[in-house]
Amino acid sequence: MPKAFKLSILAISVVLVVFVFLGGFMPGGVRAAGDDNAYRQIEVYSEVLQHIQNDYVVTPNIHRVSVGALRGLLEGLDPDSSYLTAKDYEEYQALQHVGTAQIGVDVSKRFGYATIVTVEPGSAAAKANIKDGDVIESVGGKSTRVMSPAILRLLLQGQPGSQVTFTVIRPATAAPDMLTLTRETLPYPAVGIEQFENNSILYLRPYKLSKDRVHLMIERLHAMQKNGNQKVLLDLRDVADGDVDSALRLANAFLRTGTLSILEGQTVPKQTFTADPKKFMTAAPLAVLVNRGTSGPAEIVAAALLDNKRADVVGNPTFGSGVVQKQIPLPNGDMLFLSVAKYQSPSGIIIQEKGVTPNVEVAASNTTPAAASASGTGAPTGSANAPAPAISDEQLDKALTLLRQKTL
Repeated sequence: MPKAFKLSILAISVVLVVFVFLGGFMPGGVRAAGDDNAYRQIEVYSEVLQHIQNDYVVTPNIHRVSVGALRGLLEGLDPDSSYLTAKDYEEYQALQHVGTAQIGVDVSKRFGYATIVTVEPGSAAAKANIKDGDVIESVGGKSTRVMSPAILRLLLQGQPGSQVTFTVIRPATAAPDMLTLTRETLPYPAVGIEQFENNSILYLRPYKLSKDRVHLMIERLHAMQKNGNQKVLLDLRDVADGDVDSALRLANAFLRTGTLSILEGQTVPKQTFTADPKKFMTAAPLAVLVNRGTSGPAEIVAAALLDNKRADVVGNPTFGSGVVQKQIPLPNGDMLFLSVAKYQSPSGIIIQEKGVTPNVEVAASNTTPAAASASGTGAPTGSANAPAPAISDEQLDKALTLLRQKTL
């Protein structure tokens, strides 16, 4: 057996021991049963690699095969874990200093390729009619299938005015579209604040769950009675950015007691986040809007309010994202991006795996959701920082209907 081949087996075996023998997870989330199982897996990998070396149609590049196996091992854990070679990691570090202007999309890996999670209103991506769920097949001619999520996100951003070329696959088209978009610095829309039903329903749409935006919404909740608001409609559609602390603070504003979220990992002690009665703001009837673009911190809010039976959650199942990651350097200069803990709903559902399924599912309209209703009864009576009205918004209409039926 050639020395290089033996070294390749040894390298992969070490990683397999780390993830299997020492209590890690095999792809699909199956825990190792013990030492024998770990060594059986190593033997199987060794045999497969030897067949590739001896029987493949041409002499293979064993290093490339091994790198592919390692990438597959990490990606088999979850969409956010990845393996970067030393060269990949150098590229990752270099890209961090290129610039922060973007085309207006939030992306994640699903089924091996880059999937659009959300599209920022008014961005270059929105103007190009890119939608949630579209797949980016390649960036700059390089397939996203072999890209780590960390590098993928950095490749899409750069200096203001610079351009990025990529191919996108849309559900309604058979062939990929090649697009060249200009990166720009585009601030998030201001918090959407509306009042429906003669001011009785307060509508809030944060676009991003940051400390200042959540603080603004809490101020509006504090002023509800003075403004004649009796019920609340929280729109978390296409909210993918933000931080967990702000998400927990927002959920706590509607919950006096109960579990808000759970964080747990094999080496991360279990944390249960519970509501603080001092941060509770209102017991007003509540509905929450979500869709596939609802991701990360926004899913924590939706899950907390749904599991505690505090609100009707209306719309589509959410994207499914919520992990704590750790960068683990390897002796040869390679790097692991490994998920070490995952957020759970109060009922114990892992958000990354299941997302949040609304208790009232309503398909999204063909038009862009906006803070306006097609029906006269649902039309807003007050407007501040709101996007242009949509032709129709069935999810919004359904949420308003549910709120009208709720008693104080």
